[in-house]
Amino acid sequence: MAANMYRVGDYVYFENSSSNPYLIRRIEELNKTANGNVEAKVVCFYRRRDISNSLIMLADKHAKEVEEESETTNEADLTDKQKHQLKHRELFLSRQYESLPATHIRGKCSVALLNETESVLSYLDKEDTFFYSLVYDPSLKTLLADKGEIRVGPRYQADVPDMLAEGELDDREQAKLEVKVWDPDSPLTDRQIDQFLVVARAVGTFARALDCSSSVRQPSLHMSAAAASRDITLFHAMDTLHKHNYDLSSAISVLVPLGGPVLCRDEMEEWSASEASLFEEALEKYGKDFNDIRQDFLPWKSLTSIVEYYYMWKTTDRYVQQKRLKAAEAESKLKQVYIPTYNKPNPNQLSSNNGKPGAVNGAMGASYQTQTSLIGRACESCYATQSHQWYSWGPPNMQCRLCASCWIYWKKYGGLKMPTQSEEEKLSPCQTTEDPRIRTHMSRQATQGTPVRNTGSPKSAVKTRQAFFLHTTCLTKLARQVCKNTLRLRQAARRPFVPINCAAIRAEYADRHCEIVGSPLKIKSTRKPLSCIIGYLEIHPAMKPNVVRSMPSLQTPTAKRMLATPNHSSRSILGKRNYSHHNGLEERSCCISD
Repeated sequence: MAANMYRVGDYVYFENSSSNPYLIRRIEELNKTANGNVEAKVVCFYRRRDISNSLIMLADKHAKEVEEESETTNEADLTDKQKHQLKHRELFLSRQYESLPATHIRGKCSVALLNETESVLSYLDKEDTFFYSLVYDPSLKTLLADKGEIRVGPRYQADVPDMLAEGELDDREQAKLEVKVWDPDSPLTDRQIDQFLVVARAVGTFARALDCSSSVRQPSLHMSAAAASRDITLFHAMDTLHKHNYDLSSAISVLVPLGGPVLCRDEMEEWSASEASLFEEALEKYGKDFNDIRQDFLPWKSLTSIVEYYYMWKTTDRYVQQKRLKAAEAESKLKQVYIPTYNKPNPNQLSSNNGKPGAVNGAMGASYQTQTSLIGRACESCYATQSHQWYSWGPPNMQCRLCASCWIYWKKYGGLKMPTQSEEEKLSPCQTTEDPRIRTHMSRQATQGTPVRNTGSPKSAVKTRQAFFLHTTCLTKLARQVCKNTLRLRQAARRPFVPINCAAIRAEYADRHCEIVGSPLKIKSTRKPLSCIIGYLEIHPAMKPNVVRSMPSLQTPTAKRMLATPNHSSRSILGKRNYSHHNGLEERSCCISD
């Protein structure tokens, strides 16, 4: 009964999908709708799988900094399995609220702020236990440190100096130490001090009556007297009395100088009515998070001013009225709700009907042979082959399944119990992922933190790329050796989009050929214009050959058509002219053969 009773402030699991992990939320309010259903206003928590990879790297960097400063168990002392499961226990708090049906609650859990003095293994030893240390903003996609950090540890301890010996002088700078502002052993009695404070309040009331802006904000004498009775007036009076060595006559003369009475204002009087309403609206949204209040609502106010105004605002009648209204609203709202245990079958269950294996992931059109091959498939997480219940998991085309215990782990923690092969490679200290070739060939599931399916097959789960090569002709290779100074292959490789001076290479190759062979190189003549070619074709028309096409028979196989390609028209594998054909170096093959 108590396990199914959910109250405001409980951390619970919500189910929004039969195949996805549970949502983790904190109940803020329980409201009954017009049709009688119960809705829960909840605070959202996010898992690592819900945020981007860049933010995950930022969270890991923050965790390393915390680990270096703490004195607890280091993450390096954990096994790969513990590191893998610890990531499933980390959450990210958000300021986002949403309303969900209370009937979607699937159980309770525990979420706490990361305690730096406690070992991280304590979260793994407890079921349904999570921790958080950063705040995630879904709209801005940012991660920030939580303002409610527990300041425990060596970095928050005060440096207590050694005790001075008897007669030893204090060498500290007295200007940096506290300043005495009041002497309790003054010659004045308590009655005289109270009378002086009454005079100071009266002067403050009269000063507000003379001030135009104050008379607008406090139109009545009662309001002016109440404002003059605040701490700012009393502090000014006591400070004046202390500075004048508790001489009443000189202190009173300072309260009323020649220019008129002194007017002392605090934050309650400096703020306008519109600023006060903005502050109340921000306080309703963010609570006592004064940094967010200043950033989003009152950027022209200093943080000190906002904090001072808050504690003065708590002494006003406005605060008392709002507190009474909230108490009345809380009385009308639900305090708790009973949700029975959800026992409906999950659509992802793999069941057998009339001895036939059930469909995987809803693939009702799968063949019987494919389904029978699934019977011996092991669990994708723990590799178990026997379980009282199996659940389909992952994309429908992969036909993966989980055992009952791994399915519960997946729903609660959003991951698999055992690290996959790709995660083991990332966690291994000898395997470095800095190599761009390794990063290129990593699967999409591994880069996003999603477990890669392990089928037990020796074939790699990563799809390989199609291999290809560029065939270089002998003439091109020879030109590279002969014209090294002109080609400058290293400089050309660094600037692949800059064209190579082919004419200079051809001229240098012709000169070097004359020096080595002794005969000039036959360079291919330039291409004739199109008009000459058209005139030649008009005089010498091309004769169309008679091609006899034979019908293929069943007895004789169809002959393959072989195309003989001469050297002067050889093409590369990309269907373009090769280097030698483009630069007129193919004639050199005839000279070399001669």
